[in-house]
Amino acid sequence: MLKRILAVLVARNREFYRDRAGLSWNILMPILMVLAFAFIFQADDKGLLKIGVVAPDADITQVESPFLGLKHLSFVPFDTPDPAILKVERHQLDLLLDLRAAPAYWVNLNSANGYLAERLLLGAYGDDAGAQLPRRATVTGEALRYVDWVLPGVLAMNVMFSSLWGVGWVVVRYRKNGVLRRLKATPLRPWEFLTAQVISRLLVVLGASLVVYLGAELLLDFPMRGSYIALGLVYVAGALCTISLGLIVAARLRTEEVADGLLNLISWPMLLLSGVWFSMEGTNALAQSFSRVLPLTHLVEAARKVMIEGAGVWDVLPQVGLLVALAVCFLSLATWLFRWE
Repeated sequence: MLKRILAVLVARNREFYRDRAGLSWNILMPILMVLAFAFIFQADDKGLLKIGVVAPDADITQVESPFLGLKHLSFVPFDTPDPAILKVERHQLDLLLDLRAAPAYWVNLNSANGYLAERLLLGAYGDDAGAQLPRRATVTGEALRYVDWVLPGVLAMNVMFSSLWGVGWVVVRYRKNGVLRRLKATPLRPWEFLTAQVISRLLVVLGASLVVYLGAELLLDFPMRGSYIALGLVYVAGALCTISLGLIVAARLRTEEVADGLLNLISWPMLLLSGVWFSMEGTNALAQSFSRVLPLTHLVEAARKVMIEGAGVWDVLPQVGLLVALAVCFLSLATWLFRWE
C-alpha cells in the first residue's frame, strides 16, 4: 500500500517540477502582486474616517448619540472594545467610541485622522447640551501598511489557487487522457490515489508558499509578531482543506473546461468575500454572513491573527480545527464520489 502511494506521489511531483512555466507562476505571481500593491497603496490617504462603536446590544442603529448622526463617517460595530483598541493602535480605526454604561472613547495620539475624529466627536457632543461627554482614553502605535495587512491574504490566495487547480484540474485531465483508466487496472485503490494527490500537492503548495514568504520578507521587511509554528499549522490546515475541496470537483468530471468553470465558480466568491484584499468590516450584513461559511475566510483571519496580532498556537486552534474538520469531510466526500472513468 505504502509503495503504491509513494509511487504516485513521486510521479506527480516530477510532473509538477518539470513544468517550469507552472512552477514559475506559482512563485513569481504572488511576489509580483505583493510588490504591486505595496507601490499602488503606498499613500495613506483615506476618503472616510473609520469609527469603531461598542453599543449595548451591538446595534448602533438603536443608540441615540449626537456623534452617530454625523455624515461622511464610517461606523463599524464591535461587541467588546478590546479587539477594536488594537485596531486603533494600528490606525485601522481612527477612533473607538464605547456607548455602554460608562461612555468612553479611545484615540491614537500618533494618528492625524484620529485627531480629526476626536475634534468631530467633541464638537458633536458640545452642540448637544444634554449629552454626556464620553471619558477620553489614549493609545499610541504606528500605522499598519496595507502591504503588511494584505500579505497573509495573498499567501492564502496562492494556497487556494494552487490547491484547487493543482488537483481539481489535473485529475480531470488524467481522466480525459485515459491515465485513470490505466491506473484502475493496477492494485491501486481510489483512496490511495487521492491520498497521494493530497500529500503531493501539500508539499508543492507549502514549498511555494515558503519561497513567496521569504521573498516578501527580503523585499518588504513586513512584521511577523506571532508564532511560526502557529503560522505553519494555519497554512497546512488551509492547504489540506482547499486540496480536498479540489478533489471533490475532480471526482467525476470528464473535461477540463467544465472543471475550469466550476473551479472559478468556487474560487472567485472566496477571493472577493474572504477579506483577502479588503476588510469585510462595515460591509453588507448578508455578505459578512456568507463569508463566514468560506474556508478561505478562516485561513486569512488566522494568518493575520498570527502575523499582525502576535497570536500563538492556542489562539488559532479554533480556525485550524475548523479547517482540518472541513478537510476530512471534503476528502471523505471526494473518496465516495470518485470514479476512475
